[in-house]
Amino acid sequence: MMLILIWLTVLVVAFALYLKENYSKFKRKGVKGPKPIPLLGTGIGVFFGKEHMTDYMVRMYQTYPNERFFGQFELTRPVVVVRDIDLIKQVTTKDFEYFLDHRSMVEADIDPLFGRNLITLKGQEWKDMRSTLSPAFTSSKIKLMVPFMMEVGNQMTESLKKKIKESNVNYIDVDSKDLTTRYANDVIASCAFGLKVDSMMDEDNEFYKMGKFVTNFTTLMLVKVLFFIYTPAIMRILKIKFLPENTSNFFKGLILKTMKDREKNNIIRPDMIHLLMQSKKGKLAHEENACTDKDTGFATVEECNVGMKMDQKDWSDDDLVAQALLFFLGGFDTVSTAMTFSLHELALSPEVQDKLLAEIRENGQKNNGKFDFNSIQKMVYMDMVVSEVLRLWPPAPVLDRICTKDYNIGKANDEATQDYIVRKGESVSLAVWAIHRDANFFPNPLKFDPERFSEENKHNIRPFSYMPFGLGPRNCIASRFALCELKVMLYQLLQHFEISPCEKTCIPSQLEAGKFNLSLKGGHWIRIKIRE
Repeated sequence: MMLILIWLTVLVVAFALYLKENYSKFKRKGVKGPKPIPLLGTGIGVFFGKEHMTDYMVRMYQTYPNERFFGQFELTRPVVVVRDIDLIKQVTTKDFEYFLDHRSMVEADIDPLFGRNLITLKGQEWKDMRSTLSPAFTSSKIKLMVPFMMEVGNQMTESLKKKIKESNVNYIDVDSKDLTTRYANDVIASCAFGLKVDSMMDEDNEFYKMGKFVTNFTTLMLVKVLFFIYTPAIMRILKIKFLPENTSNFFKGLILKTMKDREKNNIIRPDMIHLLMQSKKGKLAHEENACTDKDTGFATVEECNVGMKMDQKDWSDDDLVAQALLFFLGGFDTVSTAMTFSLHELALSPEVQDKLLAEIRENGQKNNGKFDFNSIQKMVYMDMVVSEVLRLWPPAPVLDRICTKDYNIGKANDEATQDYIVRKGESVSLAVWAIHRDANFFPNPLKFDPERFSEENKHNIRPFSYMPFGLGPRNCIASRFALCELKVMLYQLLQHFEISPCEKTCIPSQLEAGKFNLSLKGGHWIRIKIRE
């Protein structure tokens, strides 16, 4: 018994010394940061729902205004948070090979549908997949999908008009998050899976329910993610997957069946399933102007040399299903978030809405009431509005990179006496949300002001301070699709409806603590009225 107590004492002391050594890592190198709580790290207010992640991020960012970077801990793992713009350029572009990978939530051998997508793939496999998929997201490919988006928009406008006419008043109050997720769901169903879904009328269709389930990022889901990150061996032994088997089987069966049917019946539809089938056969060609193509707006990110290489590889069915599922998740949640905040800001800014409506009507007059990919991309004020929404409400408030080999990131501040070495496997984080709301880069940052992105002003935006779709080779491959979908939705909605606040609109705008997505307190309520 005494021997057991002695060994327990030794283990406890050893563990305590390890924690002390680990948590002093930043301080020894002159790197400032919040004091961690043993085993819980920093930012526990976020974990326990006392503070929204973005509020914590801004608070930390403003606490260390003179630092090139500061340090924090996720449980016991050190994370370098970069706030210096020149250093962001180094990490994302100049020295990209040192920060090639994203953090993996789920290992591929545990759940291939999550572990084998473009975000979680690492090293050369990521490069190969990026090269394979990049031709699918050029403007010429997105252009072919606009009619599918318009069809969904027509469903949305007809449904809203019907509901307004059936109400006792000439308007309806709606939670715009519900509206936009249904719209985004139907667009993805059409553009990615070749399915015709009407979530506005058939509110409980299976495709929409699956999307809501997968993107409902609750505290319980976060705990599950932490187990995947910190104890993958246990999750592997217990054979626990990120998604329930029935959910994975739903998407996998749907995608593979669609591919099989199209192959058998020689069906060609210019959507994501078709493009994935083409890429598997090595028939998806790169376009000469894809690297410099910025015609979809200011926020569009450029494809890099990694994506332009033609390096065909034989991808498995699981690999292709993983990319389709990623496209679905990104379209369902991320794009709908941008749409939701677009409607929120337009409701609160009637002068901006009127100016955008004038441009929409002018475009309609020029094109006999019609619009397509080319005309909508020429709408200058539309792009200004969308760019400002993505600045104020970036759907991805944090960017992460994993160091793939030891990297000297330099001194944290002028007082530091030693360079800091980011070790292989450690994380680097970019505080997108805080930088987008930094008055040094965007004066009066909390004001919704599309004029920041006018022809006269946009040259004042410092490179690498604006990153709604990421930076460098690991930027968002689908930025053109997302921007186009957002603009088509705003065009069709504003063409038919007036957007305004209602009694339940969150004013002033404040995110709800306890949620890990971007949700306003009380919901995203707006009033919709048919235009006269």
